[in-house]
Amino acid sequence: MAPPLLVRHLGLADYLPTLEAMRRLTDERDEQTADEIWLLQHPRVFTQGQAGKPEHLLAPGDIPVVQVERGGQVTYHGPGQLVAYLMLDLRRLDLGVRELVSAMELSLVDVLAGYGIKAAPKAEAPGVYVKDDKIASLGLRVRRGCSFHGLALNVDMDMTPFQRINPCGYAGLKMVQMKDLLATPPVFDEVAQRLEQALRQRLGYV
Repeated sequence: MAPPLLVRHLGLADYLPTLEAMRRLTDERDEQTADEIWLLQHPRVFTQGQAGKPEHLLAPGDIPVVQVERGGQVTYHGPGQLVAYLMLDLRRLDLGVRELVSAMELSLVDVLAGYGIKAAPKAEAPGVYVKDDKIASLGLRVRRGCSFHGLALNVDMDMTPFQRINPCGYAGLKMVQMKDLLATPPVFDEVAQRLEQALRQRLGYV
């Protein structure tokens, strides 16, 4: 029997209160607590992961920078980017971190394939790419056997803030979004629904 899963579609949510709620759920949960996936967008913010280096923040300007405990380096979140946070009990799922990362990447590949976009992960650099352009980023933290943080898929957003950073610590890495690869702009809520279903399928919540 699949473990319980709550999926919350939270709309546009400020980053810091969402981060605190995610930390609180992770710290207070026990073996009976349902797993949760949150699907949302954030107002403009840069987040700097544990491996982040100040030199990768080229010119943040008026966009706030938040230091966080997830893996990875600096990235950008903004309206029109689909963020999924995965608060999962990995021990209950009998899932390793590498297996979780792979399931997340393949879920994104599944969603993009549904729109006719051919994408793939790269072994040496977590995330999902269309050729050499990055369309989705991953960053996780595991505490007490439970995951939090998650992934970000560029759907239909202002891409210019990515030029203020070295995305994920890579100078010159080109970021791309679904809107620029499709004849018709994608419907954000539809992409979110498809990602929910793909994650359910890949993680065994069906």
